Amino acid sequence: MPCVADWLNNPFSIVQGIFAQNAPNSDWEKKVTEYFKEKLKENNATNWVPSLNDVPVHYLKPNSLVKFRCMVQDMFDPEFYMGVYETVDPNTNARVLHFGKYRDVAECGPQQEIDLNSSQTVTSERQTFYCVPVPGESAWVKEISFLTELALSVVVLNPQFYAYISASQARVSPSTSYTPSRHKRSYEEDEDMDLHPSKQKEQHMGNSRSGGDIHGCVEPKRLETEASAGHHLNSPNCSPPLDLNFPLPGEKGPACLVKVYESWDSFKVNDVLEVYGILSVDPVLSIVNSEERDSSTLDPMECMDTAEEQRVHSPPASLVPRIHVILAQKLQHINPLLPACLNEEESKTFISNFMSELSPVRAELLGFLTHALLGDGLAAEYLILHLISTVYARRDVLPLGKFAVNLSGCPRNSIFTEHIYRIIQQLVPASYRLQMTIENMNHSRFIPHKDYAANRLVSGVLQLASNTSLVVDETQLEQGQLDTTGVHNVTALGNLITWQKVDYDFSYHQMEFPCNINVLITSEGRSLLPSDCQVHLQPQIIPPNMEEYMNSLLTAVLPSVLNKFRIYLSLLRLLDYSISDEVTKAVEEDFVEMRKNDPESVTADDLHRTLLVARFLSLSAGQTTLSRERWLRAKQLEALRKARLQQQKCVNGNEL
Repeated sequence: MPCVADWLNNPFSIVQGIFAQNAPNSDWEKKVTEYFKEKLKENNATNWVPSLNDVPVHYLKPNSLVKFRCMVQDMFDPEFYMGVYETVDPNTNARVLHFGKYRDVAECGPQQEIDLNSSQTVTSERQTFYCVPVPGESAWVKEISFLTELALSVVVLNPQFYAYISASQARVSPSTSYTPSRHKRSYEEDEDMDLHPSKQKEQHMGNSRSGGDIHGCVEPKRLETEASAGHHLNSPNCSPPLDLNFPLPGEKGPACLVKVYESWDSFKVNDVLEVYGILSVDPVLSIVNSEERDSSTLDPMECMDTAEEQRVHSPPASLVPRIHVILAQKLQHINPLLPACLNEEESKTFISNFMSELSPVRAELLGFLTHALLGDGLAAEYLILHLISTVYARRDVLPLGKFAVNLSGCPRNSIFTEHIYRIIQQLVPASYRLQMTIENMNHSRFIPHKDYAANRLVSGVLQLASNTSLVVDETQLEQGQLDTTGVHNVTALGNLITWQKVDYDFSYHQMEFPCNINVLITSEGRSLLPSDCQVHLQPQIIPPNMEEYMNSLLTAVLPSVLNKFRIYLSLLRLLDYSISDEVTKAVEEDFVEMRKNDPESVTADDLHRTLLVARFLSLSAGQTTLSRERWLRAKQLEALRKARLQQQKCVNGNEL
């Protein structure tokens, strides 16, 4: 029986064994999938597989089994490949059958040639997705995932992972931009050949030119995993920079070409996936692609377009490694503290145990957020409701469950909003702070657009994964003029908040991409952007040193308590919720009575908002149905919120 090291470090040996026993019967492909599926079910085996999110690619053995937690940023056209092919020895006429699945380059032994006319050849199809790390993924998600793998003895099973730990002195915070010293020559040389294809070509041809002629423009290791603020990487021959196409500025991590062989129709752009597959960083890919570009005999204009598309779709494998997927799944969430799938029996036990201690966790979280919001308990209540909100359904074009909150009354140009974001960042798995300055509005790329020359989707700031928390800091806004780009960006933000969709620009038409983004707007007065609920901040304490106050607040929270907050917020978003017919009737009667008492100020929007508040209040207490008590509490919170707004309006005139 194969040992763990076989299917982890040399999965091709397993595939070859199954292929040899079952070919040419097509069942061999299903048996490969079933084999690895069963292996990954054993004793936390998923945590034994090294992750590209945690370990730089140059520390991983080529053709080993890896995993990658990612978002689909773009999908390329399907490609054809030789699923099964036959080689022949011209001298002996001996024939050998090979599989081409999970490979970028056909394998051919010495003295063998591929018989392209063989009746045994099977042409198959696969789909390539361009995937990036989840945009805005919190540092604590990376750290906990990394430590979980470390605790489960990945080090022993994977020498490359051990080398990474040793070189980085067992850092608990994984950095994908780490630059190692040269003590692993074989993998380093492979990368060097990949980044300098002309150099490898010379070695194959036996040339003895000096290596000084082919120095790259920048350091190869830094090229491999880190994107600059403009998302660009310079290629070694000083050609136009290679854009890794990360949606958010300053993001780090590997982009990958993920090749999917089955059920790719179930995946779409912006889905968050966890894929398990065979890592391909074959340096030959760079040679082939370079030769294709060099030998093109097309029309000059057409040649430019083709070269750009080839460069984007077939980048050097050391910069953008390939993963040939054996297993892939959509993720309900990316919180490593929760079970990946909440429908399994073990997960139900976990949920049941956590729900039994929900009340004290909620009380602690409310106290923590109250302190963060300078003693404002009402704002803290609404922030909890906002953080557990999610779009649970769509009725025609209306997204149900969204709860965008405008936290007004924030000090202008102070570090308060920055620290509020830091606290949210510590609680949610993915987030981004958008500073709403004139400069950002006019010069940032918010909306993804199609680049037809390169045949790819160019990312924008609003290409985010579901359940990302977007904090829009309007306190940074100064007087100035929005240009055309700025107006389009503000419009796109408004559409995201109101309709939970982003209209991607395909030049000749717009294409709607639905999303599920939690938007919190911090502002001094009422926001320029739409929101579902405005809560005016009323600080009860004014710290003499805001930075010191906020830092001490985070320091005082025990890691175990912080983890409970994280589980609480992620878990409650995934719970089902319903309202019984009896309670529905009582709510309707109550609303009719409210309209009678105050027909001018009570509207249908008030009913909708109060029902939303009641929904999230119930869920925040672990209740999946609406009770009379929660309905009354929701009405009370709404009355307090409106009274505060009215009071502020009286003080400041018509500002609110």
